[in-house]
Amino acid sequence: MGLTKVCGTNYPSSICFIVVNEFCERFSYYGMKAVLTLYFLTYLHWDKDLSTAVYHAFSSLCYFTPILGAVIADSWLGKFKTIVYLSVVYVIGHVVKSVGAIPTVGTNNVHISLSMLGLVLIAFGTGGIKPCVAAFGGDQFDEEQGSQRQKFFSIFYMSINAGSLLSTVITPILRGDVQCFGGDCYALAFGVPAALMVVALVVFIAGSGLYKRNPPQGNILLEVCNCIGFAIKNRWKRSKYDSSRKHWLDWAEEKYSVRLIQEVKMVLRVLVLYIPLPMFWALFDQQGSRWTLQATRMNMAFVRHFLPRDQMLNALLILVFVPVFELIVYPLAGFCRINVTPLRKMATGMVFAALAFGAAALVEVNVVRSVVDPAPAGECLLQVLNLAHGDVRLKLPGSDAFQQPIRYLQDPPAYETLPASGEELKIQVAFNGKLSECNFTSEQQEAYSLLLYSDSTGIHCTQVTDHITKNEDGNPLLRFLNTYPDPVNLTVGAVTFQVTSGFSVSPNQTVDRGSYPDVSCCFPAERCSLLDLELLDFGASYTVVLVEESGSVVAHKMEDVKANDVHIAWQIPQYVLLTVGEVMFSVTGLEFSYSQAPPNMKSVLQAGWLLTVAFGNVIVLIVAEGAELEQWKEFLLFAGLLLLVFIIFSVMAYFYTYVDLDQLDEKHRHDSGREEDEEDEEEANDVRLNRKSTRL
Repeated sequence: MGLTKVCGTNYPSSICFIVVNEFCERFSYYGMKAVLTLYFLTYLHWDKDLSTAVYHAFSSLCYFTPILGAVIADSWLGKFKTIVYLSVVYVIGHVVKSVGAIPTVGTNNVHISLSMLGLVLIAFGTGGIKPCVAAFGGDQFDEEQGSQRQKFFSIFYMSINAGSLLSTVITPILRGDVQCFGGDCYALAFGVPAALMVVALVVFIAGSGLYKRNPPQGNILLEVCNCIGFAIKNRWKRSKYDSSRKHWLDWAEEKYSVRLIQEVKMVLRVLVLYIPLPMFWALFDQQGSRWTLQATRMNMAFVRHFLPRDQMLNALLILVFVPVFELIVYPLAGFCRINVTPLRKMATGMVFAALAFGAAALVEVNVVRSVVDPAPAGECLLQVLNLAHGDVRLKLPGSDAFQQPIRYLQDPPAYETLPASGEELKIQVAFNGKLSECNFTSEQQEAYSLLLYSDSTGIHCTQVTDHITKNEDGNPLLRFLNTYPDPVNLTVGAVTFQVTSGFSVSPNQTVDRGSYPDVSCCFPAERCSLLDLELLDFGASYTVVLVEESGSVVAHKMEDVKANDVHIAWQIPQYVLLTVGEVMFSVTGLEFSYSQAPPNMKSVLQAGWLLTVAFGNVIVLIVAEGAELEQWKEFLLFAGLLLLVFIIFSVMAYFYTYVDLDQLDEKHRHDSGREEDEEDEEEANDVRLNRKSTRL
């Protein structure tokens, strides 16, 4: 087999094709997923809940289908043919998905049908080849190349994250910066990943002459299940009369070979170790959900355009940390005579992930200080904005809210909580020594502003519904209140506001974060002015009141929801801790799953490893939906659960005995030799009996 020098170590030449194939495949997968949610929202016009549900259903399917690919590879086709055939399915899925993103192809129902069909094919393709590619790469090494194989899995994992990093940069650019069919070019954003998957398939086939291939050995999974079932059945029937068997699987010796029984024992020991592992993935996968939502409520000043988004930051850190651990940390630990076994690495990775969520909880406690909590059930929130030229006092029946006088154009005080009965409430307003009444009607868990203004007939009030939830993309929200008798048009960056006359309020709109010293404000008859809105900061919600002072238009900016005051750089420690945990847990787990699997069940065990990711997502849904905790408490709950799992896993790992496949082969040869000796002895006895019977 040809060899090539990689990092001073002899590697099989074939792994170059496998690593490039994995890079292109991961670029294809993550590039498509990077714009998938936006595609649902803006192209298929689904709501947020449906888009999120389909996104997570697709992600889960991608991690449940590996078991199917593993069974096909180990039982019938072998890893090479399985990868090739399912890659073709993968490519077809991408092509169908890209065609569904072309506006001229049918109606919206056709787009939905093609998109769903494409996603299902992609899920079967990517899920089916996931366990096979890693195991096939491990197959290229001889048994004496254990250290090279361990480094291969690190390089393999780096290729995954390199593909992820580049794709999450490039495909959003293809979608937004390239225009086609009169809008965002989703067809191109999905088409480029399709082309990369074609490249992945071509590269993999190009190396076919160099690959070391282990042939499939029949329906091994069915044979394993039958072996387990026979052992249980046999033990149940005969355990009363025979207690000499050391292990319950030994009861299958009457029908199955000693080697198969030993291999089943190996697989079951590893699968039992996998039982606690989904909890790690339950924490890890929240980078793309809970941590992303946390980031939208943080201040991204100075770094927004060059600090990587969540997926990119993790992938970038992986590319840095994997060589650091392989070339520095692990060798240094060995130099210090620290026995760093795979299971110890994985347990330590759990601790780092728990610490990451502890750090995330600390950040969250500070982040929520700028968030307006919604009113509890049966109540509402109210703030008062005084536009009358003088102080006002309010008296609400059955409430002590708004005890202090409210001055003209004073920034509204914090929201007050009031009962929300749905019925009309009479609010007394004292202004210039006169009492007036305002009608106020509220719905539970809503937020309102009460606008007070005066004219020659007295004081008047207008009720406006507020938006107190911070913007999901982190940008500020802005609205204008027009006190002029004429309508007005305003342009803030690329956003236009149209406000009708007479104390009217425009709807909230999202604007880009930044300073706006020259905002165009135009009235009828082309009477325009320039307003200085100063800085509109991340996460804030503003009401700008347009009033006349000294014959000119003046903008009074009021902050309804505070700007994000915790810098996003405070998320870096939690990402660093979680990535360290990932390097120690995930990279090691890939190699461990391969090294501890019998040759004919390596893909199956890789699929079992990937299933822990799927079940981790299920845990997130259960805890998030069932616990209903504040976010920082939920982070601490996950950290505590993972520490508990760490203790359980450490105890299980302490009693785990690593399997040496060479020793298994030697034991098999020894057992086979013993069985042959017993058969020879039986044949000799038969010969002697035959001779005796002849003499008789």
